Amino acid sequence: MNLRKLILTNNACFKAGKTIIPKGIMVHSTGADNPWLKRYVGPDDGLLGKNQYNNHWNQEKPGGRQVCVHAFIGKLADGTIATYQTLPWNHRSWHAGGTADNTHIGFEICEDGLSDSTYFNKVYREAVELCVYLCKQYNLTEKDIICHSEGYKLGIASNHGDVMHWFPKHGKSMDTFRSDVKSVLASSAPVEPTVPKKYYRVQLGAFSVKANADAMLSKVKAAGFTDAFIKYSE
Repeated sequence: MNLRKLILTNNACFKAGKTIIPKGIMVHSTGADNPWLKRYVGPDDGLLGKNQYNNHWNQEKPGGRQVCVHAFIGKLADGTIATYQTLPWNHRSWHAGGTADNTHIGFEICEDGLSDSTYFNKVYREAVELCVYLCKQYNLTEKDIICHSEGYKLGIASNHGDVMHWFPKHGKSMDTFRSDVKSVLASSAPVEPTVPKKYYRVQLGAFSVKANADAMLSKVKAAGFTDAFIKYSE
């Protein structure tokens, strides 16, 4: 996953400052033939490219709407695929149009003309890896992942068809998506917390003869105490 960050601080959703405890993930797609991240994420950070219309979502109400998501997946200026985090993951975003806004992390996959299998496979894989990352972050499983259309059927999102108008064109569904997330989660090594080492300093005593002190130093170093030293004093 090529994960980058550009928080949409000018969006009214970010300014609202509300947070959630993520209980699930909702997959969206943009519904427009425009795979370029710069359409939604801005301003240009040197990788996105310049949005000549300045209609990205880093403004109060993009297109006059109250919309904002946690991330976008699409093309950088050089054509490579990336994920841009656009809100803190625990921020309450405006993506579902229902109660899922209070419980789910939502991200958008930038659509193209829906027929390019090469582009689809790349962003599909990027979306799988993003979900794996989020599952690990918030102790979720593949069972906690739905798309917008599934959210509507559950009564927790507005009436949208994404992503089921696109995925089946390439032999995929949300069931295959969840299965792929599950497989990657199962094959991924668990993240072990880094525990700082503890050191216990032991003072062995004082010696009136330097040779005896040197002999003791040799013994403790041989036992593995690599930071052992002698402090000479009169």
